Amino acid sequence: MPEPRTSLLKLAFRRLRFGYWRLTRGMTLGVRAVVLDDGARVFLVRHTYMRGWHFPGGGVEAGESLAEALERELGEEAHLAADEAPLLHGVFRQAQASVRDHVAVFVIRKFHALEGEKRDWEIAERGFFPLDALPEGTTDGTRARLAEIADGVAPGADW
Repeated sequence: MPEPRTSLLKLAFRRLRFGYWRLTRGMTLGVRAVVLDDGARVFLVRHTYMRGWHFPGGGVEAGESLAEALERELGEEAHLAADEAPLLHGVFRQAQASVRDHVAVFVIRKFHALEGEKRDWEIAERGFFPLDALPEGTTDGTRARLAEIADGVAPGADW
């Protein structure tokens, strides 16, 4: 088990790096995976460094395609892998993070769990939740994307 001080140092470094990244990059691009199972449940994560429940995902690295970033983030944060090509739901501006921040949202309905799940300091909690009983703290953007996907609500431009 990591030392508490080591975890705090990692968290502080990540926040500093994220702040630097936001100030020095032109447009930023991220991916999010809306993973839905056959039981009308969605997979959500709660990070250690930001509030709320979110779809698994993160930033697209230099030289990485959207598909590669989605596969990497889904494996890292959810310990899941898609069994078929994810369906692009839309690309949204995340103005609350930065006027330059955008996120591509993909829907995944066929997937499998990866072996050897390990604990990750970045993720506080993760799991599947019924669409009609999302955990307290599920973000407005997450709820909006679910309404679009599950209920046919017209998508907006903003997260």
